[in-house]
Amino acid sequence: MSLLAEQRREVIVERVRAHGAVRVSELAEHLGVSEMTVRRDLDVLARRRLVDKVHGGATVIGDHTTTEPGFSAKAVREPAEKEAIAAAAAALVEPGAAVGLSAGTTTWRLAHRIARIPRLTVVTNSLAVAEALHTGGAESVGSTVILTGGVRTPSEALVGPVAIAALRSLNLEIVFLGVHGMSAAAGFSTPNMTERDTNRALVDAGRQLVVVADHTKWGTVGISTIAELGEADVLVTDSGLADVDRAVLDGEVDRVIVAGPEET
Repeated sequence: MSLLAEQRREVIVERVRAHGAVRVSELAEHLGVSEMTVRRDLDVLARRRLVDKVHGGATVIGDHTTTEPGFSAKAVREPAEKEAIAAAAAALVEPGAAVGLSAGTTTWRLAHRIARIPRLTVVTNSLAVAEALHTGGAESVGSTVILTGGVRTPSEALVGPVAIAALRSLNLEIVFLGVHGMSAAAGFSTPNMTERDTNRALVDAGRQLVVVADHTKWGTVGISTIAELGEADVLVTDSGLADVDRAVLDGEVDRVIVAGPEET
């Protein structure tokens, strides 16, 4: 019986590594076992540091500064926290504004929130963000969505010289930036150096920078810094951030918004 369990767990690890993220329901169907059995297997694998267990499934472990999880892998991480952050960030957007949204699963959730705000001009280098605005009805309320060109990354971003050239010609009122990590030493960072240059161009195009990052991003460091902590005018995070870490951010960022459960 234990051999069968170990074989099953090997299959789980292989599927997580192949797809970046898998759901409990998908694994249960594939393996022909109950979802409870899969959850127990994920507990074992998470303790062994072979996978990261998240709400509803598991994702690959990304501990390295150059590891870039795919969009689907990141989308299942901290969903409630990201929804809370998106709700709080959407309150900063006024009708008629020129807005920039970087790629990311938190900015993707924000896109759904602002799709019905009228007369926006939204510039993004994210295929997922552009689709969220389109399906959310942005055009029906008189908004314009501009998608930059570029080379596609695992996080569904369009990056490179084409995207950078497009962004450098723009003047935006507010830019929302999703990040891979944030720390006192490295600032806001990404594991993708090409994506860093594109995000930097987006930051430079905006008069106000709002970083949207859940508490798990604190202490994570990507290989390339997009911006120093002090460059953010606003940081929107969630209530999972430790008080000591909040104190560091309060000392660097003009305004820190902590989105609680009431924002969901």
